[in-house]
Amino acid sequence: MVGSEQGGVTVTAMETAIQEEALQRYRPYPAYKDSGVDWLGEIPTHWEIARVGDLMKLVNGYPFDSEFFLRGEGVPLVRIRDLGSTETEVNYTGPVIDEAWIETGDIIIGMDGDFNVGRWRGPRALLNQRMCCLRARSSTDSGFASYLLPAPLKVINDLTYSTTVKHLSSNDVHKIRLGLPPEPEQRSIAAFLDRETARIDALVAKKQRLIELLQEQRTALITRAVTTGLDARSDAYIAGTEIFPLLPLGWKIRKLRRILTQKKRPVEVQQDSDYQEIGIRSWGRGIFHKEPLKGALLEEKSVYRIQPGDFVLNIVFAWEGAVAIASEQERGMIGSHRFPTFLVSEEVDPDYLLMVFQVGQGRWLMEVNSPGAAGRNKTIRLNQFLDELIPLPPLATQQALVRRVREEEQRLADLTQKLRIAIARLQELRTAVISAAVTGKIDVREEVV
Repeated sequence: MVGSEQGGVTVTAMETAIQEEALQRYRPYPAYKDSGVDWLGEIPTHWEIARVGDLMKLVNGYPFDSEFFLRGEGVPLVRIRDLGSTETEVNYTGPVIDEAWIETGDIIIGMDGDFNVGRWRGPRALLNQRMCCLRARSSTDSGFASYLLPAPLKVINDLTYSTTVKHLSSNDVHKIRLGLPPEPEQRSIAAFLDRETARIDALVAKKQRLIELLQEQRTALITRAVTTGLDARSDAYIAGTEIFPLLPLGWKIRKLRRILTQKKRPVEVQQDSDYQEIGIRSWGRGIFHKEPLKGALLEEKSVYRIQPGDFVLNIVFAWEGAVAIASEQERGMIGSHRFPTFLVSEEVDPDYLLMVFQVGQGRWLMEVNSPGAAGRNKTIRLNQFLDELIPLPPLATQQALVRRVREEEQRLADLTQKLRIAIARLQELRTAVISAAVTGKIDVREEVV
């Protein structure tokens, strides 16, 4: 692949070409006129202004009874959450309303929230409430309209005041004014955008895959650090446990209860005092802080003080890796009985211990001691969990492993951030190309063979 390195992230020749040429290489139309529509500005002189209600048939969704929602059988039922999908999350088995049918290729709009637009790519289906369908008449190309509609809908959304969820009415949609080229030109613009957005989307997908690979690299690094060490020789192992079978020479096996001591710091809640609770994200994503609240709102809830260096876990989601080490930021915060805190032995680096539970073997130790089938809520049995064995290198080795892992994590995080920035720029470019083409700022009629 031909490319150049920019800050450690490869920028391919294709991406560079898209970024530099996407807008600049396209010429404008020969002449323009004022559209009379604020968001649209000037349009090519041969374009017309028309309302959506004159160009498309609007089909409103129907409030189907959720009693008849099933998975796997019945008629596909398109709800807002299915926008952008090719299949529905649920089907409908009740009485059918013929006016609510939509067809493959119809434009569908979510009428709550962000007013998102998509084309239905699945089979013939029923449309649920709080959605509408637009079906193009003979003079309008559905592909062109689907690219054009997000812009005026965003304007409506931005101007709509709401203290809760914003709502869009059918009348709002009917009244939208669009710039409309002749139908053959609409098809050319849609075909051009299909091609260009596919190119950009492919680049975005590649970068997203790179981010996934970097995450896999991080996981593999931590796993190697806590199971074999980063410098262990293949002929210098000792027998470990069933979960950690081979360990480097000089490492030990320790029961968790020998290195963790539960520490409760009960808080006597004062009704007028301010308190801030912690929570722990799953999959090793650390501690988050809940909104501060008055003691009166804690009611009869038992809470305990958090201190920096505490090993903390969420007893309900420990099996998902909801464990953390409290930092200076958590000093003086509180946790409920669901967040037991432990003091870590002086022979253990807390960050090393955290790494143990960020790998598959460590999470398995928490999962196997978290019985239950109530969805994601599986309470860990602490006494059994504390009897589990983990590998423990000498303290100096732990600290060295933590340093090396943290350095590599920072490098991977920097690369990931650069990839995210590149993705954001590509997505901005995608939006800009669509906007320029459907509003007549660039002439792409000769770009499609």
